Amino acid sequence: MKKLIALMLAVVMVVALGAFAPAASAETTVKAGFIFLHDENSTYDLNFINAAKEACENLGVEYLLKTGIPEGQECYDAAAELVDEGCNFIFADSFGHEPFLIQAAKEFPEVEFCHATGTQAHTVGLANYHNAFASIYEGRFLGGVAAGLKLNEMIESGAITEDQALVGYVGAFPYAEVVSGFTSFFLGVRYVCPSATMQVTFTNSWYDPTLEKEGAIKLISNGCVLLSEHADSMGAPTECESNGIPFVFYNGSAADACPNTFIVASRINWAPYMEFAMTCVANGEEIPADWTGTIATDSVLLTEVNEQAAAAGTVEKLEEVKAALLDGSLKVFDTATFTANGETLTEYLADVDDMGDFVPETNVIADGYFHESEYRSAPYFDLFIDGITNIDA
Repeated sequence: MKKLIALMLAVVMVVALGAFAPAASAETTVKAGFIFLHDENSTYDLNFINAAKEACENLGVEYLLKTGIPEGQECYDAAAELVDEGCNFIFADSFGHEPFLIQAAKEFPEVEFCHATGTQAHTVGLANYHNAFASIYEGRFLGGVAAGLKLNEMIESGAITEDQALVGYVGAFPYAEVVSGFTSFFLGVRYVCPSATMQVTFTNSWYDPTLEKEGAIKLISNGCVLLSEHADSMGAPTECESNGIPFVFYNGSAADACPNTFIVASRINWAPYMEFAMTCVANGEEIPADWTGTIATDSVLLTEVNEQAAAAGTVEKLEEVKAALLDGSLKVFDTATFTANGETLTEYLADVDDMGDFVPETNVIADGYFHESEYRSAPYFDLFIDGITNIDA
């Protein structure tokens, strides 16, 4: 009898203690859906596609990809189809997808929606809608340093004079994202080649091989001796290769197609953000409204330098500049390094909140530099600084 009573007391104690034991954390199974503006033929979209596959495979997440989705109602339709197929994490990659992804986020509050390059997550007030970008202006600056070193080599060899150090840039749209990119590239060029100037032309398309090729032809005809771009095809690089014009690319290496002229490329590595966001979904944790990746998070990368086309010492110089960016001793948009309309800026109001009214409301200059991608993740640097000419204006 005493043994029976002791056993009964032990059972009661185990049950009682169990009531106070912490519950096992329940993880949510993630199924991811991705919406891409183009397909693998676009260097921009290929960069996202590769990141999506890498992130999902690293986490063991099932995923679906939708390519060739225009910046219209088709984006909402694609999102709704992904929800119907069981996706609880949906990511879209193009700026114009945003209003349609927001529409889907409102309709499907149980699904987390993440959007690259968007601007409205911090003001739209949806707990399940998020924006992300990276400090790619640092990568662009590094690419500019490599370009400036090439210009210096050309000057020293007598191929050009200092006042012929004219750079060309093929841009997509005159949006802040593109302006921020070509300005940071130009500042990188001037960091090592102070006599450089730059001309910019726009295609008004994210992906058009013919227009990008024509833009390169126009810039080369104007006397540009080195090119870069914010566009998504091989149109400009292949034209540079045909003409023996060195260039700095974006979103991936062009060394195989353009071995004699390709120097280096910068790109955003989206895998760290995708892994972070999907892990938040799995753990039931909040995803920030805005997330900005950096060099430190491996979100801003350079390809290998093509030493066949690059100036001697480029690899070593890029490591030196990268270290200065990492420790904060170098700021890309240091206001002491550029002027606008002949003036050094001490304050500048940017349209950070992007409420559709195009009214600037936030001073983004402090401590002697323009604070890009700190008040929201997407770029808002929209200044045309001295030394850069828009040849389409």
